[in-house]
Amino acid sequence: MTSVRRDESVRPTRRDEVAAAGSELIGGPIGRRALLGTSRLTPVRVIALVALGMFALGMVQKLPCYNGGWFFGATSQYIHACYSDIPHLYAGRGFADGLIPYFDRLPGDMEYLEYPVLTGLFMEVASWMTPHGGGIQQREQIYWLVNAGMLMICVAVLAVCVARTHRRRPWDGLLVALAPAAALTATINWDLLAVALTAAGMLMWSRSRPLAAGVLIGLATAAKLYPVLLLGPLLVLCWRAGAWRAYGRALAGAVISWLVVNLPVMITHDGAGFHIREGWAKFYTFSQERPIDFGSIWLLISQRTGNPLENANTYATLLMILGCGAIGLLTLYAPRRPRFAQLAFLVVALFILTNKVYSPQYVLWLTPLAVLARPRWRDFLIWQTCEVMYFLGIWMYLAYTGNGDKHQGLPPEGYQLAIVLHLLGTLYLCAVVVRDILLPERDVVRRDGDDDPSGGVLDRSADVFVLGRAHHRPRHAVQFEGAPQVRWGAVRE
Repeated sequence: MTSVRRDESVRPTRRDEVAAAGSELIGGPIGRRALLGTSRLTPVRVIALVALGMFALGMVQKLPCYNGGWFFGATSQYIHACYSDIPHLYAGRGFADGLIPYFDRLPGDMEYLEYPVLTGLFMEVASWMTPHGGGIQQREQIYWLVNAGMLMICVAVLAVCVARTHRRRPWDGLLVALAPAAALTATINWDLLAVALTAAGMLMWSRSRPLAAGVLIGLATAAKLYPVLLLGPLLVLCWRAGAWRAYGRALAGAVISWLVVNLPVMITHDGAGFHIREGWAKFYTFSQERPIDFGSIWLLISQRTGNPLENANTYATLLMILGCGAIGLLTLYAPRRPRFAQLAFLVVALFILTNKVYSPQYVLWLTPLAVLARPRWRDFLIWQTCEVMYFLGIWMYLAYTGNGDKHQGLPPEGYQLAIVLHLLGTLYLCAVVVRDILLPERDVVRRDGDDDPSGGVLDRSADVFVLGRAHHRPRHAVQFEGAPQVRWGAVRE
């Protein structure tokens, strides 16, 4: 078997049977004599354009709600599966009245905006660009359009960052661009801001720029909590490789950028001294106090048993701690140091699976991580299919519960099946990633001659601390005698 040159781009239509079959729609797999790089439409530009096109299709899918579903009829927005938080929170969180997030108290039970500071700033900037004349319905429509335009920029950034993270695998970014579940959920909430910043941080880490990576991860954490989890895998990977200086720079960048964004809102002063602002703390108290919610394993258990699971916070925290410990041991015992993207996917998936809520837009968190961790079209499409089925299931269930005695939609038993389906889809992807870690010969990235293209300073670095036998062949490697043996990116015949 001939090894792949390190400077040669990997063509998915020659490595992936599903990608090759799908390429028949546009003329078939690329040939040996194709002149690559001679057009202005480079892979990154093509992927960005496709991502924007899919985002636009997602906006079209929201058209029934834009034309009335958000404003008229109790269940119209659920029947058409076009619900979005954005127009509802324009008035519901005081933006229509010019209230300042975190500083001005809201009428009603919520009291303050329940989003992290950078997301709140994103929402506020969109409200500045929304004309304050006309009726509230028209203003909410414009507010959604303004937010969609800003989120479209995030989609372009996300697609470019994923396509460039693995230098020799730019076409993997097409998985992100074409992800149907991502297109359907892109404008439900503001998650794409944190997702784009996280992808940019991973790109900087892959370019051996840990300080910039840390700054971007800190900013992403200021927009959504989950990106801070990436610092955990980096800690264990840098421990195994002895790359403490790089980790320290990343950690310092994350802490400083997070504080720069949060401190002006977090701290208030009165005659008695400095205090934590109640409005800033609302996101954290709300996350702690909210009951179990849609899509989670806890809701499934509660509905099936009739137990309200008032201690779900404790159960979720314990499972998260145990899961992180298992990921840490996997990292230190693995026959090869796992790739950064693999561990990033596993820890974020663990957080989502154990959380009290698994909202449909959480698929956006995992999509770029899944592409970098397991760039295999079959596995990715299986998972996406499960997420699309859940996307339809939750809205049909809400239509059922909101139709009174009519009960038009998906009954509780059907919704519970949808929950099981999307939990199993995520678990399936986790399982194949763990298998790739234990059997590096099955990792499609390493089989093409790379070690850890998203690893930056970790790429092709030697181990300094392991708990297992470093560089040993996996126990089941005998099953893959015909496969190229991976040894820190070097492919042997």
